[in-house]
Amino acid sequence: MSTATAPRTLFEKIWDSHVVASEPGAPTLLYIDLQLVHEVTSPQAFSGLRRRGLSVRRPDRTVATVDHSIPTLATAVPDALAAAQIATLEKNATDAGIRLFGTKSHDQGVVHVLGPEQGFTRPGMTIVCGDSHTSTHGAFGALAFGIGTSEVEHVLATQCLLQQRPKTAEVRIEGTLQKGVTAKDVILALLAKIGVGGGTGYVFEYTGSTVRNFTMEERMTLCNMSIEGGARAGMVAPDDVTFAYLAERGIDKTELDASVKIWHTLRTDPGARYDHTITLEVSDLAPMVTFGTNPGMGVQVTGRIPDPEHVSEPAGKSTLKNALQYMGLTPGQAVQGQPIQVVFIGSCTNGRISDLRAAASVFKGRSVAKGVRVLVVPGSRAVKRQAEAEGLDRIFLESGAEWREPGCSMCIAMNGDEVAAGDYAVSTSNRNFEGRQGRGSRTFLASPLTAAASAVTGTLTDVRSLA
Repeated sequence: MSTATAPRTLFEKIWDSHVVASEPGAPTLLYIDLQLVHEVTSPQAFSGLRRRGLSVRRPDRTVATVDHSIPTLATAVPDALAAAQIATLEKNATDAGIRLFGTKSHDQGVVHVLGPEQGFTRPGMTIVCGDSHTSTHGAFGALAFGIGTSEVEHVLATQCLLQQRPKTAEVRIEGTLQKGVTAKDVILALLAKIGVGGGTGYVFEYTGSTVRNFTMEERMTLCNMSIEGGARAGMVAPDDVTFAYLAERGIDKTELDASVKIWHTLRTDPGARYDHTITLEVSDLAPMVTFGTNPGMGVQVTGRIPDPEHVSEPAGKSTLKNALQYMGLTPGQAVQGQPIQVVFIGSCTNGRISDLRAAASVFKGRSVAKGVRVLVVPGSRAVKRQAEAEGLDRIFLESGAEWREPGCSMCIAMNGDEVAAGDYAVSTSNRNFEGRQGRGSRTFLASPLTAAASAVTGTLTDVRSLA
């Protein structure tokens, strides 16, 4: 463990300040500042507490929301499993005295959208959730990561968690993005460079001029998909951008001012060493799309589908060949012009207000192409209200898109929000595994700009080509 006087990374500062107990060769016992729970991974954890006669140790440090199973059509009734999951979470949270954003809440939303917008996510925190994309919250300079159901139970019971100390990797991103290129394109480009295992065993700290110039919502998109690169978490050191965002979250000004003095220290010290460094230059980056069956199979939209025969490593060649067979794509095929049938704009990756504004800027004055279905799903009810106040919903509806209620929706093919077998979808979500958006579905991951441009043309499209 680093000493208090040695230069330390951002990760080391947060980890060290949360150690409850540590012994050589054993996992470290960490204190957890905030646990977020939702209806899919928490029922077994609460049942486990009841079997053991335990209660939730710190209800004030737990926040619950429904997001995965909730229908996104106002008139829809959840299926039997979804209804049971929702009802169980709402009862568990109520019984335990946990802050609940349930079906009747004015501010219900996707867990990794709700946490930041409600001011629960703060710099320097340790944050966990039974969901892979908890890494989103690292955009605030927090150490945030997903955990399993048994670990959810452990944190509920003790507010602590056993963890192996990960290594650190600096991900330095430099350059000014071209028009039409976004944070989603940056993270897809990183994944294309390092693959889905390039970050295994590491916590990423994103640095560099590109990251410093990102908004908080762009930083959240970047950190959200760290897990797709195999990393345990992704982090960005808090700065004035972070503090300005938090100032709008309704935090008491005196409390905020005192906290900012501490948060200013949450940055990697000069001379601190990372275990690994990854660099990415993005000045010449074009919009990205995935073409295969994992998020690391990405290419610029102006490019072509790669040829497995050009891959020397046997396992990689086989993986790529199988992916192209599933996707029905041909080596050397141009990415642009590939027909699509569905577009999904939403999720914890790209369901925030800035994402909806970006998509609306493309839809405005245009119509969805014939034969294409478009679902626009805000990340929370707060996002939905803001979008409607700005008239974004009218732009979507007038273009021919569907305007839905908040939820995870088509990201995980819940409650009928899914892609038919054999159909192609452009999705602003984070995963493109086989069947992720419906059995036999084929997914291209992309930014909201690329998704919207593809919706109005009916084919994969470079948004910069639209007049």
